[in-house]
Amino acid sequence: MCNEHPFGTCSSKSETEEGSVFAPKFDDKGLVTAVTTDAKTGELLMVAWMNAEALARTIETGEAWYWSRSRNELWHKGDTSGQIQTVVELRTDCDQDTVWLKVEVAGDGGCCHVGYRSCFYRRVPKGEPAALQPTGEQKLSASVQE
Repeated sequence: MCNEHPFGTCSSKSETEEGSVFAPKFDDKGLVTAVTTDAKTGELLMVAWMNAEALARTIETGEAWYWSRSRNELWHKGDTSGQIQTVVELRTDCDQDTVWLKVEVAGDGGCCHVGYRSCFYRRVPKGEPAALQPTGEQKLSASVQE
């Protein structure tokens, strides 16, 4: 373990890709991509960022913590909205630069700060690179969520 975080280190590509040591690769800003899906349905809910503290707190508490790049602060998802994300399973990809959280969402079940269940409520139509279309997903509430 190193002094900056509680995670391990891998000495080889083989150990990173197939070993039993969790050694997340944080980028040059100290962040790792976090993909969050519904544990029951598999629905993609959100993609966010975690720094070492957010990842360590997520593992320690069993609830999702992220790093807000726009606010430049640690963020406990659902702390103010009630949309607490309880982690059912946490995985990492083959080169350990992305984590995948399978969660159960409390409150109204939403995850998007503008009121939708998923942050992915619009699509880009084929052949229209500058256009967005709604997917048909309805807002859970009119209020802005965290």
